[in-house]
This record gives sequence, structure tokens and C-alpha cells, in this order.
Amino acid sequence: MKKYISIIEGDGIGPEIMKQTLKVLNAITKKYNHEFHYNFLFAGGVAIEKYNVPITENTIKNCIESDSVLFSCVGDPKYDCNKIGFRPEDGILKLRKSMRLYCNIRPILFFPGINISPIKQEIINKADFIIYRELTGGIYFGKKGRSKNLRKAYDYCVYSKKEIIRIAKVAFDASLLRKKKVTLVDKANVLETSKLWRETVKEVSLDYPKVKLDYLYIDNAAIQIIKNPNNFDIILTDNMFGDILSDESSVISGSLGLLPSASIGDNKKYLFEPVHGSYPIAKGKNIANPIGCILSAAMMLDYFGMLKEKILLEKAVKMSILNKISTEDINTDNPSGTEEVGNYIEKYIFNY
Repeated sequence: MKKYISIIEGDGIGPEIMKQTLKVLNAITKKYNHEFHYNFLFAGGVAIEKYNVPITENTIKNCIESDSVLFSCVGDPKYDCNKIGFRPEDGILKLRKSMRLYCNIRPILFFPGINISPIKQEIINKADFIIYRELTGGIYFGKKGRSKNLRKAYDYCVYSKKEIIRIAKVAFDASLLRKKKVTLVDKANVLETSKLWRETVKEVSLDYPKVKLDYLYIDNAAIQIIKNPNNFDIILTDNMFGDILSDESSVISGSLGLLPSASIGDNKKYLFEPVHGSYPIAKGKNIANPIGCILSAAMMLDYFGMLKEKILLEKAVKMSILNKISTEDINTDNPSGTEEVGNYIEKYIFNY
């Protein structure tokens, strides 16, 4: 199978983890006789340095025209004072919006062989749920600004029924292939947008009589994810709540460096990326965990219909963790480097 993939290495540890991810993908293509063509593009701080904007229209065009986008991470503190629209993170926000990627899918799993979570193993050892986060609306994309004297600030949170319906249907469809349970997380006792979410999702649920729909306020959900993670299967929520809950859920696996994600939309051109940031203080030190990026590539293989390839890649990752070939964020006793982890997974695929 031939695929054209846009590659955005980004900032900080981005190039290092992407290097290992492509190494692993190339092992898959050789083993299964696929043909992947990579188009390397710029976004984030590196694009600001090169083009004076966090992403160019040409980069967006190339991403839209490719079969998928594999993205690492962006961000650097030196751009924190840039005006809105000219920060590294604005590049990925604009790309998601331009590609109409309204749904972010973040699987949360417990990985055997990792014993660093502060939560008791008997609580998390069967954790397996997915967060469906709305991605192109809400407070991150609402009108924002400051008063003339800079003493007041505002961030508008706006949602339409259409935006809620389209992601709700994706979440409910996914639940039919799993445990047939959706939990809507909102703040409907306070926020009008959350009230609209609750009303609309309830309407959508009528088309899915086999799916159980639960509701949780965001504050309670944050508690229950830690206390009773096995009670969740599909979590459906808005942009900001989804961002917060998915980062919190990394405590279950033990590290943000392990978590992948997929961003999907109507145009069938999807983007895959780890959920973590650019970790600039680790840049060039060979200590960054590449597994979140590698598992994002596994999600891409699944999207391509390459099921056996995805399964092998995920097995190789799990074996690297079980055999303690892992970076210092999850293996404090005898950590491996970023490069060693990639080499192990590559070798496992070739020898399997």
C-alpha cells in the first residue's frame, strides 16, 4: 500500500521522538511491503524562526492534500510573550481548524511493567477508556482580549448544537464497538454551553438505545477518573475539559510520554500526535519518551486499515516496557535513551 504522509517534527524534543517513530514505521513498511512517502513540513517555533508565522498556508495545503499528518509537538518559553496568533501553539490550532478536525481521540491505558503511578495497581490495572474531546470550538477558539487598561480580560466560550451533535455521534458510534457506555462530562449546573451540551447529547442518545449515557460534572469526573477509572469507557466532553482530563489521566499510565491521540473530522484526512508538549529542557539529551509518538503512528496504521501492522507495533511497544527498555520518566532504576527505545522496537518488528 502506498501512502503520502505529512511529517511535522515541531519544537523541543519533537525531532528526536519523530526520528524514532519514522524508524519504527520504516520497519513496518519493509516487513509488510508498504510504501510510505514523507513530506517534512514546519510548524511551531521552528516555523516562526523560518517564516515569521507558526504555520504557513503552504504547510496547511500540503497537510490537507496528504493521506494523513504525523505531528510531534510544539512550544518554547521564548515565544510566551508573542501576541495571540504568533505563538507556536497557534500553528497546531490553525492546522486543526483548517483541516476541520473537530474530534480528538485519546486512549487511556494501563501498561503492565510500569509501577510508578501514585495510584494503587489494583485500582488501575484494568483501566481502558477513551476520551473524545471536541477540538475546534469552545473557549480556546472564542473571542478573547484585554481591556485598554489591561486590568480586565475575557475568553468567550461558544458552542452550537451542530458542533456538539457531530462529535457526539462519533463517540456513540465508537461505544457500540466497545462497552456501550458514554459519560458526558460538563458543568451544566453553572455554564450555559454545558447545558446545551447536556440537552443535545441527550437528544443524540435517543438514536442509540443500546448505549448507556451517564453525566458527570467536571469536578466529580476529575475525582472519579483517579478513584474508579474502570467505571469509564467513552468520555465525551468539550475542548477545555477534555484537555485537562486527558492530561490528568496520564497518571494512570504513569507518564504523559506514553499517550497517543488522533484528531479526526469530516474530510477523512486525519492528524496523529502524542498528547505531551515539547519538553524544551530535555531537547537534545536523548531522554525523551518516544512511545506516545510511536503509538500515535500505530493509530495511523489502524486508520489506514493496516490492522496486523498496528497490532505488531503495539506489541513491540509493550515488550519494550516489560523488558525495561524505556526512558527515565517510566524507568527510574535503569533508564534507556530515546534512541535505544526506538532501536529495540525496530529490532523487535524485524525479528517477529
